[in-house]
Amino acid sequence: MDHEFHKIRRLPPYVFAEVNAMKADARAAGEDIIDFGMGNPDQPPALNIIEKLKETVADPKVHRYSNSRGILGLRRALSAYYGRRFGVEVDPETEVIVTLGSKEGLANLSSAITTPGDVILVPNPSYPIHQFGFIIAGAAVRNIPVGPDSDFMAALERAVQHSVPKPTAVVLNYPNNPTAQVVDLDFYAQVVDFCHFHGIYILSDLAYSEVYFDIAPPPSILQVRRAWEIAVEFTSMSKTYSMPGWRIGFAAGNKKLIGALARVKSYLDYGAFTPIQVAATAALNGPQDCVDEMRALYRERRDVLVEGLANAGWDMPAPDATMFAWAPVPPQFLDMGSLEFSKLLLREAQVAVSPGIGFGEHGEGFVRIALCENIHRTRQGIRSIKALMGGVEKSRPAPAPIKAAKA
Repeated sequence: MDHEFHKIRRLPPYVFAEVNAMKADARAAGEDIIDFGMGNPDQPPALNIIEKLKETVADPKVHRYSNSRGILGLRRALSAYYGRRFGVEVDPETEVIVTLGSKEGLANLSSAITTPGDVILVPNPSYPIHQFGFIIAGAAVRNIPVGPDSDFMAALERAVQHSVPKPTAVVLNYPNNPTAQVVDLDFYAQVVDFCHFHGIYILSDLAYSEVYFDIAPPPSILQVRRAWEIAVEFTSMSKTYSMPGWRIGFAAGNKKLIGALARVKSYLDYGAFTPIQVAATAALNGPQDCVDEMRALYRERRDVLVEGLANAGWDMPAPDATMFAWAPVPPQFLDMGSLEFSKLLLREAQVAVSPGIGFGEHGEGFVRIALCENIHRTRQGIRSIKALMGGVEKSRPAPAPIKAAKA
């Protein structure tokens, strides 16, 4: 049967697929690829987390279906984390739910609150699920440009003024993936006041709350009192505790939104494997040295990367947070576009990065570089990029000599 499904037609070809296919082919051919592409932590979780998983999985009673809302002990641990970290009280019974990673939570909440044709405001560039979770649910997405030179509040106001019907929700993501931009509590307060006035829900992605360098810890939107009436926030164990493959995250905030997510999830899953939830509880309640070590690791990699590429002739701002550098494509390659530049780096330097266009049209002109290779391999990648850039400079035609004017 030759039939295209409506929702699939709304999903464009995955831009990253081209680079990923090239990367797979290169590795199959025996090439050593320095992979700065996917934000995939390369360190294992702390030993106490792994030991708790091993201990729990040996209990024969834990292999049955779990609870789609998450076990109570883990919800209490997340509530305690919010109390310690942000000074806010979260009811573990009604204001928090365990998700299979923040990505699943965002996608299922998109489905829960969206009617086909609803308008959703999404930052651009952004992590793909922020936009496509709503597109899959049938929404119309309106982009809000984000970046160091963008006025978010002005763009938000324009988007609301020119949207029919009125927007249902807006997505926020700080520290931001891919741009690494951070905001303060005053910013959240402005957004909350604006959305409160216009009756717009807020979905805040705080997955990188603990990955920050040389700045004050990033705030939570839930520190703004009125946010509890309209906002829900997603966090994750993936980056903070190096547990990406475990697929454990959370949503916390407004009871109505949490309830909507819980209802959808009750039809779709039975919750994460109980031993993983118990180990995640141990991570949140246990020693936090591993979090400090994670930050120190990414800070060192950031400094080596930014300094090394600057010496190679590729200047980029040092990120204040996240495990990414948002790097402008060097001027001599700018006319290629971010996708072709990423393919050039892979082909000629054996270095994989993520093209900025994959995060939205306003990501063009940038690439995202993940801090997911160790120092030795990061320096290896820098050397390869330096050789490529040096070769390009040498291949340029020499400028014509300027003739002296005749007297």
